[in-house]
Amino acid sequence: MSLVLKELVSKPPKKRHLLIEGRTLLEFGASSVLMPLLLQAPRGDKHPVLVIPGFMASDISTKPLRTFLNMKGYKAKGWGLGRNLGTHIVGGKNIVSDRLLDIVIEMSVRHNRKVSIVGWSLGGILGREIARVIPDCVRQVISLGSPFNGPMGSAPVASKMFELINGNIAEREPVAASHMIKPPPVPSTAIYSKSDGIAHWEACKNNIEHMTGDTENIEVNGSHMGLGHNAQVIWIVANRLAQPENQWRPFEEHSVLRHMLPRVKGV
Repeated sequence: MSLVLKELVSKPPKKRHLLIEGRTLLEFGASSVLMPLLLQAPRGDKHPVLVIPGFMASDISTKPLRTFLNMKGYKAKGWGLGRNLGTHIVGGKNIVSDRLLDIVIEMSVRHNRKVSIVGWSLGGILGREIARVIPDCVRQVISLGSPFNGPMGSAPVASKMFELINGNIAEREPVAASHMIKPPPVPSTAIYSKSDGIAHWEACKNNIEHMTGDTENIEVNGSHMGLGHNAQVIWIVANRLAQPENQWRPFEEHSVLRHMLPRVKGV
């Protein structure tokens, strides 16, 4: 267990970044202004997309992103399980609850297509674990500021609230924690911001030694609370989802994206 805990990122984000998380409102406004540019993102192929909210959030928080994705030709839906309290991370072999697995299986069967999963913060951790258990049902996973590389690398208040409800996952399930670090067996994109005030950015990206040919890290500029409606993120998510199935390629910055906010970096 000690080796696993040492490998996880355990440092919290910088306090000054937490203090400016309120810029999420500015990011929402910027995305509204930039909508004509965002609508130039490639259209989808109507495959199903499950969007999972972050810790303590509900489907209300992901509605702007889901609305945009539906406009771009996807069958995007929320998880429909109320607030994400972390209770769908369970012990044992599968790590995630059967209810979550059933939702993805049902979506895949209904549309006769694999499901892409976009998870914000804790939602991204759940998405990666779903793909690990039922990869035949999952097309790709995109995580937004998800500290899968160190659940302890979160702001103290968020960490304490999570542990109060769910306990310390890394200590309780060391094997599960070690699995979380490794990418799932499907194409995966980890989007992170170095100015994230809730989750330390290093905890939200894949370690180089664990990366595979269909794994990538993409740096954006923004707050943690604004990742679901950040203009850069919206464009990148649309770009990643638009790739033909089984033809995944690493992200390449588009000229439109450079006009939105400071340069996006793929690592």
